[in-house]
Amino acid sequence: MGRFLKSALKISLAFGTLLLVILAVAVGIQMSSLPSFDDMMRSPNGQSIRVLSADGAVLVSVGPSYGQWLTYDEIPDVMVDAMLAVEDRRFRWHPGIDPLGIARALFVSAKTGDRLKATSTITQQLARNIFLNNNRTWTRKAKEGLLALAIERKFSKEQILELYLNRVYFGGGAYGIDAASRRFYGHSARTLSLPEAAIIAGLVKAPSRYAPSSDPERARQRAAVVLSVINETKPLPDLAAAQADLKDITFAPQARQNNVRYFTDWVMSQLDILTDETVEPLVVRTTLLSSMQKGAEDAVRTQTPAEAQGALVALSHDGAVRAMVGGKDYVESLYNRATIAERQPGSAFKLFVYLAAIESGVLPDDIVVDEPVQIGGWSPRNSNGRYVGEVTVRQAFAQSINTVAVQLATRTGFDAVADMARRFGIATPISRQPAMALGASTVRLIDMTSAYAAVARGGIEVRPYAVTSIETARGRKLYERQAENPRVLVAPWVAANMTNLLQAAVETGTGRQAQIGRPLAGKTGTTSSNKDGYFVGFTGDLTAGVWMGRDDNKRVGGLQGGTAPARAFAAFMRVATKGMPVVELNSNIQIDDTLSEPDAEVYGLDGTIAGYPDEYYRGGPDYQGAIEVPVDGDGNPLPRVHRPGTLDNAWLEEAAPPVEPSAAPDPM
Repeated sequence: MGRFLKSALKISLAFGTLLLVILAVAVGIQMSSLPSFDDMMRSPNGQSIRVLSADGAVLVSVGPSYGQWLTYDEIPDVMVDAMLAVEDRRFRWHPGIDPLGIARALFVSAKTGDRLKATSTITQQLARNIFLNNNRTWTRKAKEGLLALAIERKFSKEQILELYLNRVYFGGGAYGIDAASRRFYGHSARTLSLPEAAIIAGLVKAPSRYAPSSDPERARQRAAVVLSVINETKPLPDLAAAQADLKDITFAPQARQNNVRYFTDWVMSQLDILTDETVEPLVVRTTLLSSMQKGAEDAVRTQTPAEAQGALVALSHDGAVRAMVGGKDYVESLYNRATIAERQPGSAFKLFVYLAAIESGVLPDDIVVDEPVQIGGWSPRNSNGRYVGEVTVRQAFAQSINTVAVQLATRTGFDAVADMARRFGIATPISRQPAMALGASTVRLIDMTSAYAAVARGGIEVRPYAVTSIETARGRKLYERQAENPRVLVAPWVAANMTNLLQAAVETGTGRQAQIGRPLAGKTGTTSSNKDGYFVGFTGDLTAGVWMGRDDNKRVGGLQGGTAPARAFAAFMRVATKGMPVVELNSNIQIDDTLSEPDAEVYGLDGTIAGYPDEYYRGGPDYQGAIEVPVDGDGNPLPRVHRPGTLDNAWLEEAAPPVEPSAAPDPM
C-alpha cells in the first residue's frame, strides 16, 4: 500500500510538473505576443469625440470617451485605494489570478449549491477589456487567466493599474477615470476627492445601474458601501465624515442630447476635412454659444405652428455660427432643415433683386410705379391684389410689392440677379425665369442667412463656420481656424443702401413683428399657398434666419413670413442681444463716389453734367435715378439730361441746351 501511494505521488508530481511546464510555455508564448505598453495605451474600442461650445459646455460626446491618459504617478492615491478595496484586495501579491479567491468561490458554490460566482482580478478584467469579450464560457475564462498571467510577467503592478484605471468602463460612455471624472464632476481625475473616487470605484460593478448620469442618488448609496469597504482594508480617519461628504457632491450637467444635435451633427460632418486623426480621442471646440442656442430652441418651439416644422440659424458677422436649430425635436426627426432642406424663400429672395438694382444705380428714394406687369404669358400680382401707383423704391421693398421687384429684375436682367445671388453664396440651382424675382428658386436657410450677414458686414463675404480648433485629449493641437481673407461682394455704398431698405421693411413694412427695440433690418418671405414662411434679418452684431413650413410641402394656415417666423426671430434676438451694446446700422443713403476726382464734373462722374441745372445733379431735389452720361468721341458729355421721376434711363435730346465747347474746362 505504501509503495502504491509513493508511485501515485510520483506520478502526480510528474504530471503536475508537466502541467506547470506547459503552463509556463503557454504563458511565455502569450507574453511574446502581447503588445508593448505604449501599444496597449491606444484605444481598442474606437475614437471618442467631445464637441464643446464656445463657452466650454459639452454639447455632445460621440463614441467611447477616454479622457486624458494619466500616468500612475498622476493618479490620486484615494482612487487607487478605492479601486483595490472593491475590486481586488490581494492585487499586490497575486500572480494575475487569485488562488484564494478561486478556492473561496468554489467552497461557497459547493456549500450553497449556487452557480460559481466570478472571481476576476484587476489583471483578468484588463485582459478581458482589451483582448476578449464578455461571453460567459469556460474557454473565455481560461484565455482570460492565461492572458492575466502573461500580463503580470511582462508588466509591473503599477503599469497594470495604470492601464486598468485608464481603460475600465465607468458608465455614461466614459472609459477610464479621467473621462469619468470629467463626465460626472466636470474636472480632471488628478484632483479627485475621496468621496468622488468612491463613487467612481463603485461604478465598475454595474456601470449602467450606478452611473450618476442615470441615478445620482443610487450612485451615492453605492459609494457609501465602497467607503465602508475601503475602511476595512485601510482605516479612514473619519468614515462618517467621508460618507456625509457624499451628499455635498455636485454632479456636472450632462451633455444635452436633443436639438443641439442638429449643430453637432453638422460639425461632425466636417471633421474628415479638418483632421486626419482617427485614433486618438478628440476635443472639438466650436462657435456655438449656449445661451443663444437655448434662446433659438425656445423660439422655434414656442412660435412654430403646431402642424409645421421650424429652423433657425444665427451668425456673427464673421460667419461664426452662434445657434442652430434644424427642427422642433431632434429625437422625432434628425433631418436638419437649417443646412440641408431646400425650400423657396419667397420675397426674402428680393434681396438679390434690389442689390443688383442698387449696384446698377437705383437709390432708395427713386420713384417706381406699382402697376400691372406682363412678361410673356406671366403676370405677377401683389399679395393684396391692389396697385398703389407711384411709390419710392424704399416703400416698394418695405411693403414687398411684387410688381416692382419684377420690373427691377427685368430692367437689371434676370441673369444679373441670379449672378448676384450666386455671388452672395446661394449654391443651389437658380432659375433665370421671371418668377425667380419673387423667390421661385429653392435655397438653404444657412445660405440665405450668410447672404444677409454679408450685407450687414458692409458687402463683405460671410462664410459660415463652426469649428475653431481640434485637439487630442492630451492637448496636441490638430487644427486651429485661421482668419480668412473674405471677398468684397459689393461696394459699401451698395450694402448701405440695401440696409436702408431692409430697415424700412422692419420699421414700416411687412417685418414689423420682428422689432426688438434696437436698430434692426430684415425681410419677410412667404411662398404661394403659405407653404413656406421666411424671415431673415440682422442687428449690428448678429444675423439670424428663420424658416417654417411642412416637410411634405403642404399649406400651413396663416403662415406668413411676417407672422410666426418674424415673431420667432424677435424672440431669439431679444435673448441673443441681451447685454450687448446697441449698434447703429449703416443705412444712410450713399452714392458711389469711388471714381470722383477734381475734374470729375466734366465727365459727370460726380453725379453732375457740366452746364446742366443743379436740380438734375445726382442727389439734387429732382433727381430720381442713376445718371449714365453719354459722351462724344472726344470724351465730352453729350447735351442730354436724365428724365426726372423715372428709372428707365431715357435721355431727352431737348432737355437742356448743348454745352459750348469753350464752357467746359480742359479735362486734362
